[in-house]
Amino acid sequence: MISPLPAHLVTEAVARALAEDLGLAGDITSQATIPSEKTARLAMVARRPGVIAGLTLALEAFRQVDPKIAVTLHKRDGDTLVPKDVVLTAEGNARAILAGERTALNFVGRMSGIATLSAEYVKRVAGTKASIVCTRKTTPGLRAFEKHAVLCGGGRNHRFGLFDAVLIKDNHVAVAGGIVPALRAAKAHAGHLTKIEIEVDSLAQLDEVIAEGADVVMLDNMDAPMLAEAVARVKAKRPTLLTEASGGVNIETVAGIAKTGVDLISVGALTHSAPVLDLGLDIAIDQ
Repeated sequence: MISPLPAHLVTEAVARALAEDLGLAGDITSQATIPSEKTARLAMVARRPGVIAGLTLALEAFRQVDPKIAVTLHKRDGDTLVPKDVVLTAEGNARAILAGERTALNFVGRMSGIATLSAEYVKRVAGTKASIVCTRKTTPGLRAFEKHAVLCGGGRNHRFGLFDAVLIKDNHVAVAGGIVPALRAAKAHAGHLTKIEIEVDSLAQLDEVIAEGADVVMLDNMDAPMLAEAVARVKAKRPTLLTEASGGVNIETVAGIAKTGVDLISVGALTHSAPVLDLGLDIAIDQ
């Protein structure tokens, strides 16, 4: 079961999107061409296969333009789609429906594209122990929604930001003076519930992490043979240490990476390169 998005985040994001689109004067095209009393019926329909996500934001978009619009959801976040599947229908004032339709579709199309790509990555690693996780390479202001979409596609979330986990990258290591000083400083600073991960790019650095201890080690830009050796060393010497493969991951390489035995594979492309899922809006204005 995928947890719902926090309501306050949904309300605020939709309000910003509608303000961006409607500005100070509203939809002047609909005002000019459609009588104020006209009603309409709208259907959001899948044009391509995929996984749906973002329906809460679509509901909120129509609610904010006109609470009287009756919206019916025919799918739930995480459901798979085939072409011609009806995702939602809306009935109500025609001007209001037209004012909210693009905001609704933008959120759903973007998030469903992420969910669909995530599902494809998850499919490629089926039968291995690896989990697909996202990164912080998200659209500013939309991270919670894009990470929710990853969950809808069967992936998992990495940390949400700089505030909820310690991730020591190569630049941190360089400034701190090495793997061991960086880890010791992090352990001294972090609270007892804060996870500590550190990035390594060589087996020599990995050996230092194994000796010193951490919660997760990020194996950065290693080829498959080196990844397999890294996993073997961790399993033999510190089996509680989680391994994460990062860098050079794409839809063609992910299966081979998963076969090395890593626990996690982080994929920035899930959120920074997912194409929008093709969804159509069919609308009929009542006579």
